Amino acid sequence: MPTAPRQAISSLSLLSLALPTALLAPMAHAAFIEDSSASLTTTNIYLNRDFREGTGQNKREEWGQGFLLDLRSGFTEGTVGVGVDAMGMLGVKLDSGGGRTGTDLLPVQDDGGTPDEFSRLGLTAKVKVSETELRYGSHIPELPVVKASDSRLLPQVFEGGLLTSSELDGLTFTGGRLDKVIDRASTNSEDIVLNSKNGRYAGNITADHLDLAGFDYTFTKGVTGRYYFADLDDIYRQHFFGLQTSHALGGGTLSSDLRLTLSDDSGAAKAGKVDNRALNGMVSYAISGHKFGLGYQDMSGDTGFAYIDGSDPFLVNFVQINDFANADERSWQARYDFDFAKVGIPGLSFMTRYISGDDAKITGSDQTGGEWERNTEIKYVVQSGALKDVYVRLRNASFRSDFARDADENRIIVGYTMPIW
Repeated sequence: MPTAPRQAISSLSLLSLALPTALLAPMAHAAFIEDSSASLTTTNIYLNRDFREGTGQNKREEWGQGFLLDLRSGFTEGTVGVGVDAMGMLGVKLDSGGGRTGTDLLPVQDDGGTPDEFSRLGLTAKVKVSETELRYGSHIPELPVVKASDSRLLPQVFEGGLLTSSELDGLTFTGGRLDKVIDRASTNSEDIVLNSKNGRYAGNITADHLDLAGFDYTFTKGVTGRYYFADLDDIYRQHFFGLQTSHALGGGTLSSDLRLTLSDDSGAAKAGKVDNRALNGMVSYAISGHKFGLGYQDMSGDTGFAYIDGSDPFLVNFVQINDFANADERSWQARYDFDFAKVGIPGLSFMTRYISGDDAKITGSDQTGGEWERNTEIKYVVQSGALKDVYVRLRNASFRSDFARDADENRIIVGYTMPIW
């Protein structure tokens, strides 16, 4: 079995300082234990992606089972509270091989095969003063400038330090430095890599760290503004601006999610020129179980959107297969959701969306191209009985492009999170 990530050693050194503090005073120890929680998340995924044209591997098809044990302590009592969190993760192969690897459910070994299982351990030391918390160790961030992907058996995990502060009413500050990453189908702590989809940037460009800082501010009920800054060392810097709104309208709810990200090369510019302005947003209206959404995404500047490899780019048209983020690409999305609880079937939901992109610059030529993707999903969450809260998701996607490989994909996902205490 693969060894645990190297970050466990550095985190343990911090924990060796934190744990004695937690055990010194009986009252402190009680808070440390009594406010703790534990849960076990299980995720079973079958993924089949067929490539409809082009050279190379024509199919990726694998099936696996993931387990994530999430242990969170409380904080010791006093002005400065100290705590420890831990994540134990295990992925198990149920079916793979025969040239069908590469779904990112399982690691691919040097011989082209996949291991029967892979595991990792994530440890995090945390310190809290008032409404400010510093965490050092393993993180699964969900931020506009770095969003860990969790769409496979195990989530992508970043290592480093993050500070979150909510001292002022309605305002949350987040800042920190991340210096390593463990990808979804990996056990190794590695350098952060720039994504190079469709050859937008040179491949395997690594950074020493990612620095980030940002604010989320609630102006009034239903209106939240966001600003984040990030610098991927010697590669790119980004400024993100966002506005989210939600208001009652005509018996339903009108919501919007507007985003603008400005990206430029920074420092030594190891990936070369980075020049991108990503304007994108989604407007939705929900009423009586129906939800209708329209999205627009525009890439301007000399290059495509820049983001960390393996992560989810914070774009409204990043969907099941594609991100529609090539240089100069413009894309539209039409989406429809329905909640069957409105017709007497609680727990059942349906989603379908269509995204069409055009004017995308094709890397290495003066030509432009178009692409489209269609997604459909049916999800059911068991409402009662021994299987209560177990969910089943059926996902289908078709992708067609003038310059990338066409693909059809199906996923079957069964999951459950069980509170332990």
